[in-house]
Amino acid sequence: MRNGGTILISTSTVMLLLLAGCTSAEQPVKVQKQVAPPPPALAISPAHGTKKVPPDIGIGVKVTDGRVTALTVLDAKGHEIAGNLGPDGTWRPTWPLKPSTAYTVRAQATGADGRQTVTERSAFTTLKPKHVLETGLSPLNGEKVGVGMPIQILLSKPASRLEDRVAVERSLTVHMSKPVEGSWSWVSDREVQFRPRAYWPAGERVTVVAHLAGLRIGRGVWGARDRSVTFTVGPEHITTIRNKTHRAIVRKNGEVVRKIPVSLGKPGFESWSGTMIAQEKAENFLMDSATIGIPGEYLHHTKWNVRMTYSGMFFHAAPWSTGAQGHRNVSHGCVNAGTGDARWFYNFTQRGDIIKVTGTSQRLQFGNGPTPWAKSWEEWLAGSAIKTATDA
Repeated sequence: MRNGGTILISTSTVMLLLLAGCTSAEQPVKVQKQVAPPPPALAISPAHGTKKVPPDIGIGVKVTDGRVTALTVLDAKGHEIAGNLGPDGTWRPTWPLKPSTAYTVRAQATGADGRQTVTERSAFTTLKPKHVLETGLSPLNGEKVGVGMPIQILLSKPASRLEDRVAVERSLTVHMSKPVEGSWSWVSDREVQFRPRAYWPAGERVTVVAHLAGLRIGRGVWGARDRSVTFTVGPEHITTIRNKTHRAIVRKNGEVVRKIPVSLGKPGFESWSGTMIAQEKAENFLMDSATIGIPGEYLHHTKWNVRMTYSGMFFHAAPWSTGAQGHRNVSHGCVNAGTGDARWFYNFTQRGDIIKVTGTSQRLQFGNGPTPWAKSWEEWLAGSAIKTATDA
């Protein structure tokens, strides 16, 4: 308001200006106190002190507010057990744990902040089986065998169910110095064999490991222990015996090294035709017809015996039939040869060497001893529970 050239400002206006000047000053900032994240919590199953734990169980590791950063499983001797921790928090061994064995688990977890850690320990003992699975394994450790020799796993308890056979096959490993395709195949519910698709290469070195300790089959049957053997394959020995010519042609690495006159099974006692292997050797053997259900037919002590079938077909010395050898068949199913030739063949032969007989009326039956070559590769592979070949 103007009055005589003088500007008058009301009291209320002055107060507003003063208040406006006050609001331009900086306001104090409230600082919120940071709360530390909770420490991680870690729990292990089986719990510390647990007994009679099934050997095929997984080890559970449960973590809250963090993650597992270290995990070891040790046996009673302090050996670390190989295994993997899955996304579900369950650690599983590569192979089952052993029965009647103490184990210790040590686990560490780290919190969300990456700084807080916690460790836990659990010691437990696996169960002692009431029913035990024992095994036999062939070839023998350190043995040199022929190119046709299968690997045989013999079970003391039957693997009757498909899932049991799958479990057994998955527990078996075959390591080869010269990898070739091969497969397991079931001969019976107590025997599974491995053979290559073709014969083993000469000079092959094979290590077989049966990870059967802690393996469960059937109702409460547990594998007692692991088994392993290493064997080598000798030179390729293939003998072809022809009924038509009454001759055995023996080859080493493809070269003929001997031709042997022989006599095969006479009518009514024909020899088996098929691809067999030298199953075992015996310098002396008692041939008794009572073992094939016809007592009194023959009873001979024979020399330089190479077994070809479980049913009693041998390549052996027969000095009583030298006049027929190379001309006609007079034996009771065996391959007769002269003493000198039979002794040479005995010393030459490795267990697992291939022996082929052709031209007789009787066909070799699969299972008459280790007879993996009585089946085609397709038939052999069909006998596997997992239907998968390997070339490890």
